Amino acid sequence: MTPQGERVAGVSTNEVMSLALSLSGLEEVPPDSAIHHPGAGIRRVLIGIDLEGPELLAARDLGYDLVIAHHPIGTGALGLPRVLERHVPQMVEVGVPEPLARAAIAALVEERRVAAGIANADRAPSLARLLRLPYMNIHTPLDEIGRRRMAEAVAALAPDATVADLVSHLGARFGEFRNAPVPIEVRVGLPGRHLGRTVVSHAAGTNGGYAVAKAYFDHGVDTVISIHFAAADSARLRAEFGDRKALVVTGHLASDSIGINPFIDALRERGLEVTPTSGIVAP
Repeated sequence: MTPQGERVAGVSTNEVMSLALSLSGLEEVPPDSAIHHPGAGIRRVLIGIDLEGPELLAARDLGYDLVIAHHPIGTGALGLPRVLERHVPQMVEVGVPEPLARAAIAALVEERRVAAGIANADRAPSLARLLRLPYMNIHTPLDEIGRRRMAEAVAALAPDATVADLVSHLGARFGEFRNAPVPIEVRVGLPGRHLGRTVVSHAAGTNGGYAVAKAYFDHGVDTVISIHFAAADSARLRAEFGDRKALVVTGHLASDSIGINPFIDALRERGLEVTPTSGIVAP
């Protein structure tokens, strides 16, 4: 910790990214994360789930040295389709054959590839360059921190615990869920059913939707935890699996925050002033 009143020398954007990688256990910067305008001597940080043009202008006026967005922007947005490949080893680890795992994400990868090619990815990064304001986004490393924390919490429950027990346990373990703007939802299955084999499907760009959840269910997984999930995909799973399986949706902002808040703590431990905004839920 920095002694009271001592002015920190500041850090660089490379050091900030390296810290995120270290905390997440990742060795390389994933394609959905990037430094869009580098900087050094950073002492004051504005961090949020979505920070783009208006927030960059506000950060400049308020005297921040660095803006960190969570969600992919710029080259990070263009790289998101490649990060979807992370679903494959997660599925293979619990018994889904690799060819089926790859088939389950194929349509999603193509959808996101086409969408990335249409979007004006450089809009916010180009403004940061004009403002000469250091700007970066860190997506998968922080999601991986959150995935590991949630998986560790889930591992503390026995297979004969119920879905309702899981919901209560997550709320007790993480203040982000207690403070969340939306509650954890059981989208498929009944609260009283046993968890059985459970996976946390997260830190792979975005949720895999119906096809990925079905692949898990078809290969011995009983409960899938996702941080967000389309209503139409939930309905398809209910129609196909009834109450024989369970899908638990923990909520987007709160779940992202479970990975972001430890990173904020680590920045503060290095003496930086960090202001969370734009959807980050307090622990």
